[in-house]
Amino acid sequence: MPATLDTIVNLAKRRGFVFPSSEIYGGLRSAYDYGPLGVQLLRNLKAQWWRSMVQLRGDVVGLDSAILQARQVWAASGHEASFTDPLVECSNCHSRYRLDKLDDPNVCPTCGQKGTFGEARQFNLMFKTFMGPVEDDADLVYLRPETAQGIFINYENVRRTSRLKLPFGIAQIGKSFRNEITPGQFVFRTREFEQMEMEFFCRPEEADEWYRYWTNERHKWYLDLGMTPEHLRLRAHDKEELAHYAASCSDVEYRYPWGWDELEGIANRTDFDLRSHTEASGQDLSYFDDESGDRFFPYVIEPAAGATRTTFAFLIDAYHEEEVRGETRVVLKLDRRLAPYEVAVLPLSKKSELVTEAEKLAAMLRPDFMLELDVTQSIGRRYRRHDEIGTPYAITFDFDSLSDRAVTVRDRDTMGQDRVSIDQLTPYLEARLR
Repeated sequence: MPATLDTIVNLAKRRGFVFPSSEIYGGLRSAYDYGPLGVQLLRNLKAQWWRSMVQLRGDVVGLDSAILQARQVWAASGHEASFTDPLVECSNCHSRYRLDKLDDPNVCPTCGQKGTFGEARQFNLMFKTFMGPVEDDADLVYLRPETAQGIFINYENVRRTSRLKLPFGIAQIGKSFRNEITPGQFVFRTREFEQMEMEFFCRPEEADEWYRYWTNERHKWYLDLGMTPEHLRLRAHDKEELAHYAASCSDVEYRYPWGWDELEGIANRTDFDLRSHTEASGQDLSYFDDESGDRFFPYVIEPAAGATRTTFAFLIDAYHEEEVRGETRVVLKLDRRLAPYEVAVLPLSKKSELVTEAEKLAAMLRPDFMLELDVTQSIGRRYRRHDEIGTPYAITFDFDSLSDRAVTVRDRDTMGQDRVSIDQLTPYLEARLR
C-alpha cells in the first residue's frame, strides 16, 4: 500500500532518519535534524548526484561557494527587489498564509472565518543578518536563498583556472535559506535546506538543444536510482509561470502523498545572470571564442534539485508493506546505492562466542562496506528492523559458523538466503553492491 505522510513521518523519527530540530525545547517549526540513518541516506544521495553530474563527465567541474555573499550579488540577481511571495493575514486569528497556496482565498484555514484576509503584501523570503558588530544597512547581508549565484559570480574564476571552453558546467551542493511563509509537509518545504544545482554554460544558439538534453538526463537519473516510473513525470511550465529570466522551464514532479509536486526544476536562464552581474560589478563576464572571434554572454541551463526534498521522495517511494506468513512486513526497497547501511552483521544469539566472532567479521567488512553490528532482540526482529530501514543484506553468524567458517546472507527484497564462506564474503557482497 502507498505510504501516507504520517506513516513516513513516524518511520523517520522512530528509526532515526529525521528528528524535529530543538525538540527538547518544543521544536523549531520547519527545521529538522538528520539522524544516523538520515544523514547516511542524504550523503549517499548527494554522492550519486555528484558522481553523475561531475565524476562521470568531462565537461562539468565542482564548486563550493560561501553562504554569505556581498549584498550587491542579490541586488544584481533581482532577489533583493523581487524574491517575494504574496502574504495575507487573518484579521480574526492573525494567522499568516501564502495567498497562492490557499485552497480558498476567502476562508482562513485556521479559524474557518470568511472574508478575514486583507490585501496581500509582498514578503521577501531572504533571511537578513549583519556582518560585524554594527547593525545598520551598510553591514546588512543575506543568507543565500540559492546556490546558483555563487556559481555565477565565480564563473570567470572557474573558467580561467580550469581552462574550460564552451559548453561546460559548474556544479555545487550546499545549504540555502528561505524564510517561507507557510512551510510544511515535513521536510518538503523548510526554511533551511540543501540544494544540488548545476549551471551549464553554452552558446545561445545551442541552448534549446541543451535544455532538452538536461531535462531528459535529470528525469532518467531518478529512474536509474529505482524511483517508480508511475510516480514521476515531466511538466513544462506555461508562459505565465516562467521566471522573468527564463526562456523555458520544466519540473520533474513526484507523486507525493498529497499529490503531484516539484522534485527538480530544469530552466533555460538565458544570459540574464552573467549579463546582470557584468552590469552591476563592472567585471566583464562575457565569453570570447578564440576560434570564431565571437564575444557573447553564454546562455545557462540550470538543473536545480533539493537534496533534502529528493531524499524525502526516495524514502516515500521505497516504502512497501507486504504480507509474509500472515504478518505485515515493512520494507524500504531503497536502491543499494542509497541505503544507509549496505550490510547488517547479526550474531544468531547473544552467546559471547558468537558475538565475539561477529565483531571480528564486522571489523573485516567495515573498510569496504557501510554496516551495522546488531546484537539486540531475536534474529527475526532484527531481520524486520533492517528490512524497515532498507539494509540490502543481513549476514547471520550462527553456531555452525564456528566450525564451517561460513555465514548465512539474507537478501532484503527476496528474503532468499545463501550460505557463503567467510573468505568469499567480500567478493560476494561486492558483486551485488557495487
